[in-house]
Amino acid sequence: MSIFRNNTEMGVIDLKTADFPKLLGNFLSIYLPSQRNFSKNTISSYCDTFKLLLKYFNSAKGISADKIQLKQMNRELFLDFISWLEIDRNCSISTTNQRLACIRSFFRFVQMEHPETMLECQKILGMPFRRKYSPSICYLNADDLKLILEQPNYSLRTGRRDLTLLSLLYDTGARVQEIADLKVRSIRLDAPAQVTLIGKGNKARVIPLMEATVSLLRGYLEEHHLNIPKCFEYPLFSNQRHEPLTRAGICYVLNKYANQARIIQPLLPEKITPHIFRHSKAMHLLEAGINIVYIRDILGHVDISTTEIYAKANMEMKRAALEKVSHISSGNVPFWANDADLVTWLTDFGKSLN
Repeated sequence: MSIFRNNTEMGVIDLKTADFPKLLGNFLSIYLPSQRNFSKNTISSYCDTFKLLLKYFNSAKGISADKIQLKQMNRELFLDFISWLEIDRNCSISTTNQRLACIRSFFRFVQMEHPETMLECQKILGMPFRRKYSPSICYLNADDLKLILEQPNYSLRTGRRDLTLLSLLYDTGARVQEIADLKVRSIRLDAPAQVTLIGKGNKARVIPLMEATVSLLRGYLEEHHLNIPKCFEYPLFSNQRHEPLTRAGICYVLNKYANQARIIQPLLPEKITPHIFRHSKAMHLLEAGINIVYIRDILGHVDISTTEIYAKANMEMKRAALEKVSHISSGNVPFWANDADLVTWLTDFGKSLN
């Protein structure tokens, strides 16, 4: 028997039984990990969304968590929920869009489980994302990056670990969680040296390692006695309590050395995160003339359109530089406009910037 009955007057999903807890439980514990192959961190983010939804019901609607029913959920309610996130919770557009994406994913699941609810679910799925301004990509130039990597005290055990950590973070262009999840077995130091990263959706990708990073890793593994078979399943990076280094721990390490470097170079970005290291790697590869398809594979992007943001940012920088060096003649025509081989000129100019 169908648990849903369409009520056109109310415009809501009407349930004969309150099956929301069961559907939500199956969605989080079965559908996302088994059918969508989502990582534990992504599922945790989905859980956070529904925790906020329960808080919204309690604070804005006066309904306790044990009395929430699916029939109370419609498009108008979720529009109000998004406004509550923005106004009461002071969430950014990116955060509210992320919460809405979780809600939409849940109702895709609901309509697959109960196709008779498709009409009402489609009203919720049709809720638009908030439009947001795309900020320019923040990344470090080679000098600033080098300055940060010079800060760890290599004479100390922790300093050697931190330098190895930061060098690997940049060299691989990895997400911070991908570095936190690394096991000793993920590293191969014999030629060709490489590291296996587990990205979003538990998808593995292999990234080559540069010689300098290989040297640091070899010394680090030897010093911490991790280069023996029984340690291959150990976390690659640990704290002083021999616990796996977390995302927060990696951010703390980076912030410490970024603050030290800022004393020498006050013009460093106010906030330097592991993701800025990732941006920096992508931009440096692009400036070195690496094909954007290879950059996509290194970063682990599913869609190349995600990687293209770096190409667009790089083009804007080249355009700005071009405007600065272009001398305008009396006829208001750039001096290079008469060049018969403009493509060659621009190519050479691009190489000079890299």
